[in-house]
Amino acid sequence: MSAMTTGNTTRADANRRRILDVALAELLRDPDASMDQIARAAGVVRRTVYGHFPSREALISTLVDDAVQTLADAHAAGRAGAADPAEALARSVLGIWPIADRYRLLVALAQRTVTMQGIRERLTPVRASCAEVLQNGLDEGVFSSPLPAAALAYVHEQVMFALMEAVNDGLLAAPDAGRSAAVTVLTSAGMPAAGAEALVARLSG
Repeated sequence: MSAMTTGNTTRADANRRRILDVALAELLRDPDASMDQIARAAGVVRRTVYGHFPSREALISTLVDDAVQTLADAHAAGRAGAADPAEALARSVLGIWPIADRYRLLVALAQRTVTMQGIRERLTPVRASCAEVLQNGLDEGVFSSPLPAAALAYVHEQVMFALMEAVNDGLLAAPDAGRSAAVTVLTSAGMPAAGAEALVARLSG
């Protein structure tokens, strides 16, 4: 590959990243932002945006993919080094909530263009990782649930979506939502509320 080709590729990658970053900011500010608005905000012509993303739906889908990957990385980082399943679960929720909070308006927007089934499919690796932690906790008696771990992981996923919607609707203050999410997930796994609250307070302190 020639230096010129490498330079063009690097520039194209940088343009694509800038468009994504600006698009996220614009869509969070105005969920109805058009491709023209995004192009103007990014300082490029409309054709450049369409050169990277053939449609607004494709752009939003890519943003959702980025969000899911960021969530997956945070979930893994939260679990790392935590031998106790309850601590691993709490750390993972506390780790992903700030990211989920950042993207919560995008998720609401994505539901108009990317089906919930599509979002669920993207979250499959995160859900499987969560189920592994839950199974460890059930095996060790840290958690107690009538549901198998894989089903409980779906419940926790929906809890997170529901809390994101609650924040969007002004029913829950965003600064409090991370702790609330962690305690809710732990208690729904069968951990006593007092123990869940104490653990989350310790990890958040």
